Amino acid sequence: MRLINKDFVTYGACRALGKAIAAFLMLVSPAWAGPVTVLALGDSLTQGYGLVEDQGFVPQMQKWIADQGLEARLVNGGVSGDTTTGGAARVEWSLTPEVDAMIVTLGGNDLLRGLDPAMSRGNIEEILKVAKAKGIEVLLVGMTAPGNYGAEYKADFDAIYPELSEAYGTLYAGNFFAGLGEGSPADLQAYFQADGIHPNAEGVARIVEALGPKVVELITAAK
Repeated sequence: MRLINKDFVTYGACRALGKAIAAFLMLVSPAWAGPVTVLALGDSLTQGYGLVEDQGFVPQMQKWIADQGLEARLVNGGVSGDTTTGGAARVEWSLTPEVDAMIVTLGGNDLLRGLDPAMSRGNIEEILKVAKAKGIEVLLVGMTAPGNYGAEYKADFDAIYPELSEAYGTLYAGNFFAGLGEGSPADLQAYFQADGIHPNAEGVARIVEALGPKVVELITAAK
């Protein structure tokens, strides 16, 4: 009769169990084990209108994030001329399975056209509903209405972003242009292209520097 080494049997059983546990952990390991993928849903401000590719908002933010030692991939979902209506229409198919988080920067073109704030609110809410249904973390970036539409319009529009952010539990940044400072229009013009609407490369750099910490929060929340 052949004798069986009990220590060998025990070792073999433990080894087999260890392999089984490792295989199980591989199967159930979270999808965020790799870099977080962030969709930047927006208009020309996100798309990088008038700038060479590496000077736009998304490439500059991508570099800023990397400089912080974070692993994340930003997807440029900016469409020049897009309103909140356009964003609401394309958010469903823009949030592909690999997307973990989303930056929403829309409303500038609604302001340029003087669109009804109630409509803008409904569109942004639809975007947040879709994101919530898909389990996507969101950073909602606000816009501030000019005073030329009247105090009531400004109050209604400006309230959209903080109120919806609170209602849907998103991260929130009050104003896309906050990084440019509070100087006079003449002073701030140094950070804009000739059209006075779109930031130049230096302007984008300042916007990214101010907004970057919020994006870091978003990436952390998506892990």
